[in-house]
Order: sequence, then structure tokens, then C-alpha cells
Amino acid sequence: MTPQTTEPPSRTEPGEVPPRTARRAFVGVCALVVLYAVLDVIAQLLPPHYSAITQAESDLAVGPFGWIMTINFVVRGLLTLLFLFALAETLAAEGRSWRTFGRGYAAFLVWGIGAFLLAAFPTDVPATPISWHEWIHIVVAFPAFLGGALGTYWLATRFDDAPALRPMRVWATALAVFTIVFVILEIVGGLLLVRVSGRVGGLLERLFLGSVLLWMFLVSAYLAWAHPTGTRPAK
Repeated sequence: MTPQTTEPPSRTEPGEVPPRTARRAFVGVCALVVLYAVLDVIAQLLPPHYSAITQAESDLAVGPFGWIMTINFVVRGLLTLLFLFALAETLAAEGRSWRTFGRGYAAFLVWGIGAFLLAAFPTDVPATPISWHEWIHIVVAFPAFLGGALGTYWLATRFDDAPALRPMRVWATALAVFTIVFVILEIVGGLLLVRVSGRVGGLLERLFLGSVLLWMFLVSAYLAWAHPTGTRPAK
């Protein structure tokens, strides 16, 4: 008669990867991304009717309904932190540490914390002369945008290190490349091609922001609903 062995207790139910807490958090991320998009559209439609093509999204925080965009910056920061928490829980369920994705985590933290700072230090419309809080807004936006673009790429390229994330690596990396392309166009347009930026700068910024949020939404949606829970992936 062979002795029976018992496995050590797990933080998750058998076969449940990601764990239930992480799945709920990923659902929350998806909901907040949708909320962000809705609030952005509402702010865009309200007076003073800023141009979505030529003017930055940050301009929506200036005016009688600017508080909507200010709230939206906070929403962006919250959904980013919630995403990082859910991802850490998913990795922990597989016996892996979030430190495996260290620089991707760091970049996304810059992106998320930057959103809170953008809410605290609004831009000016018109931006001449530039106020002290406008300068802070500009200085914060640059590393925050880079953090969002590089964070998606650095995280996606490490998805092979975790079985739960591995099926997403190809398409998540491809979409992350688009975030980098859009942020380069936005930065180059803003710093070097002033005439081009003045015509389509708002559009380029929204394409970049949309690509990062879409990346987070799709990764979260997969891990919340599409990932099979019948068997735990082999390590």
C-alpha cells in the first residue's frame, strides 16, 4: 500500500489561475477603462468644445467642466495600480514574483503615478505664458507617456515567463509596438515638428493613450474571462 501524499495548501482553488482575487481586479480594470473612455467623450462634447484633433486631452481639464477630466486622470491612475496588483496576484499564484517583470512594473508605476500628478497640476489654455503648474504638467507627462509605452512592451515581452500569460505574448507585444510608435510620433511632433503637432497633435496623443488603455483592457479581459480554469498550467 503506497502512502498518500498531500499537497500544501494553495492560495487559490484547484486549477484556478489567475486566482479569484486577481480575476475580480482584472474585471475592475476593464470597467475603469470603459469609464475612462465614457468620461473622456463626455468631457470632449461639453463646452468649450476643444478640438480632439489639434488640442491635447489635458486641455479638457480646463474650463467649466474641467473637473470631469481631472477625475478621469485619477481613474487612469487607479486602473493602472489595480492592473499591477492583479498581475502580481496572478504571478504569485504560479509561484513567481512580480520582480520578474521588474522594469515593466516600474515603467507602469511611472505611468500610473503620473496620471495622479497630471490631475493635481493642470495645464493652461492658452498655454502662453506658461504657469508653474503647466511646467510641472509638461515635465510629468513626458516620463509618464514613456512609462506607459515602454511598460506595455517590457511586460508583454516577459509573458513567456508565466504560463497564464504566455498565450498573449505575440499579440500583446505587437500591440505594445504600436504604443511605442504612437508615443514617438507624439514626442517628435511636439518637440521638433511644431507645425505638424499643431495640426494633429491631439489626434496623435489620443491614439497613443487609446493604444495603452486598449492593451490593458485586452490583457485584463483575457485573464478575467478567457483563461481556462480547468487545469493549472504546468510550471
